[in-house]
Amino acid sequence: MQTHLADFIKDTAAGQEADEILRKCTHCGFCLANCPTYRLLGDELDSPRGRIYQIKQVLEGETPTQSLQLHLDRCLTCRACETTCPSGVEYGRLADLGREIVEAQVPRPPVQGWLRLALRSVLPRPRLFASLLAMGRVVRPLVPEALRKKIRPRRSAPAWPSTQSRERFVLMLEGCVQPALEPPINPQTAGILEDLGIGVRRTREVSCCGAIDQHLGAPDAALERIRANIDTWWPHIEAGAEAIVVNASGCGAQVKDYGHLLADDPDYADKAARVTKLAIDPIELLEAHADRLAPADDAPRRVAFQTPCTLQHAQRLNGRVDALMARIGFEMTPVPDGHICCGSAGTYSVLQPELAGQLRSQKLDNLATGDPEVIATANIGCLTHLDEAADVPVRHWLELIKVA
Repeated sequence: MQTHLADFIKDTAAGQEADEILRKCTHCGFCLANCPTYRLLGDELDSPRGRIYQIKQVLEGETPTQSLQLHLDRCLTCRACETTCPSGVEYGRLADLGREIVEAQVPRPPVQGWLRLALRSVLPRPRLFASLLAMGRVVRPLVPEALRKKIRPRRSAPAWPSTQSRERFVLMLEGCVQPALEPPINPQTAGILEDLGIGVRRTREVSCCGAIDQHLGAPDAALERIRANIDTWWPHIEAGAEAIVVNASGCGAQVKDYGHLLADDPDYADKAARVTKLAIDPIELLEAHADRLAPADDAPRRVAFQTPCTLQHAQRLNGRVDALMARIGFEMTPVPDGHICCGSAGTYSVLQPELAGQLRSQKLDNLATGDPEVIATANIGCLTHLDEAADVPVRHWLELIKVA
């Protein structure tokens, strides 16, 4: 695709990256069939190809409009288009840049603006989010049904293992909303690693990975958060941390991108690249210990695994959790159209509830194909979104396994 970028961006690092991405796109249309919003709406403007063309127009000097803002808002950034693209177009990066430019130039209606600011202000703060969630549980019977479903009942969590003194250790991103929404996941992850002889050093100052700010058009706020995370982790990295384990695949995709996001920062480029190399999803660590793993005593055996988009399209780890679970004794049921997003997509289910609900219904129908006893997944957003409407429990896959 030929490009003629406008003066405001052509000589910037972002402009050079955008130009490279745009020139890869051949407008072949292979991405359309795998785009969730195009499949639902049938509108070319709500497809990767259509959005790429609209972003290109803005980068070439056209004034962004509320129409473009809407089409970018409807994008889940699931990146299924990247998996199917024969030219290697990095659509996700281009979409983030497009959102940044449009957000700066197109005013939002007050309610939309306030909602987005509230999400950016509350979700990355674990204590504030946990406090509000606790208040919500008290008044849950009184709130509208749509909101009531999002106020999850409290679950008890196992105790954290005492792993601080382990000579061999990893770090773990505990996340911003996960500790309050699903308390068992993090200590269960740490317990599995402890039983394998790997300690987990907790760095509770690190909460949000920066993805919320980044995908809501606030890249500077995202970068500030990323730098703070690196500063917190760095002494432990210098002390010998073997990895940074991220058990929410959406956060994992973001942390693995730190090296790119700070590549032009002279103070952080090398550190960010190091963090990117250390960041791993639990499956990348546990595969080597498969012979020591088994289903947990109380875990159902018939499992449908919902592979989050961030695990299969962003981290390119598709099929590996399923394979491990089958190897250690689970019966994995079939899931048609496993590459299509469930509709969670970070804050998408809050900002685009109608489209998110349609995608969830389709996903749950597909997950039910093999009559599973439980749905397993690898991302807190997918877990909570699906669990609002599922007929069987939805759990993180790490809750279903143990070290034998």
